[in-house]
Amino acid sequence: MNRIQQLFGVQWPIIQAGMIWCSGWELASAVSNAGGLGIIGAGSMYPEVLRDQIQKCKTATDRPFAVNVPLLYPSIEEHMATIVELGVPIVFTSAGNPKTWTEHLKTHGIRVVHVVSSVRFALKAQAAGVDAVVAEGFEAGGHNGREETTTLCLVPSVADALDVPVIAAGGIGDSRAMVAAFALGAEGVQIGSRFVATPESSAHQAFKDEVVAAGEGATRLSLKALTPVRLLDNSFAREVVKAENAGQSPEELKALLGRGRAKKGMFEGDLENGELEIGQVSSLIQEVKPAAEVLAELVEGYEDLTRGMEDHRFRWA
Repeated sequence: MNRIQQLFGVQWPIIQAGMIWCSGWELASAVSNAGGLGIIGAGSMYPEVLRDQIQKCKTATDRPFAVNVPLLYPSIEEHMATIVELGVPIVFTSAGNPKTWTEHLKTHGIRVVHVVSSVRFALKAQAAGVDAVVAEGFEAGGHNGREETTTLCLVPSVADALDVPVIAAGGIGDSRAMVAAFALGAEGVQIGSRFVATPESSAHQAFKDEVVAAGEGATRLSLKALTPVRLLDNSFAREVVKAENAGQSPEELKALLGRGRAKKGMFEGDLENGELEIGQVSSLIQEVKPAAEVLAELVEGYEDLTRGMEDHRFRWA
């Protein structure tokens, strides 16, 4: 049992990412019940919605689960109060300064993990007292780091620099990538896109079908002048590229983005005018399948690959 398994009290060091509009209590509880760590994505939830989601998750599983909270969320005080009151055991923070809430959460016995995109931010998170970090490469879907560092480069750099355990994220969707992540120095993996395409995901079925249909090169990192985000190609994404190439200002890009664009795409299923956040690994996803099956395949594949690696070792001449 490694440090991530011990830290979270889980059977497998496999974490389902807390994705806006895609990861409600159904998905989080399904992943936790299957031996991983499920996460409720609070970034798209009003305070009363998060409260309801946590309560339903606690009813659906007696195993550990977590809540992901973007630190730029406008009603974060209410979110944190609810998390403490309802006894959520683990919180993943992102998109902000981890010093703001880490000590408060740990005072209440909550494990804290922060998502980073560089060694510099990883060191700051460790100094803030987090229990672990997620090193997320720019292959990942949704909001991303400006550094555009790939998972293959980021994870070993962060693992070498830190004393706390590292969870790899970005481009991880099957057991082959999981084996690679552990070889790079990670002690756990966080997986988002693969769990979007599950029946338990709260994403719209049309979005799930679009993820399954996505091919190589179907995503692009956009909106770098605001907050970089990886999007699936559609009419809105092409409009963003056109605006960026025309040199539009951040204010003009904000006006183009408008309000509720991610909800329109991922939750309501508007595949042309909505924001469709998904990772590059979507090109490897071939079908929608239950979260428990995804977990079982990851674990079985990992064990088969690691057992068989001796057969693939090269020999020095």
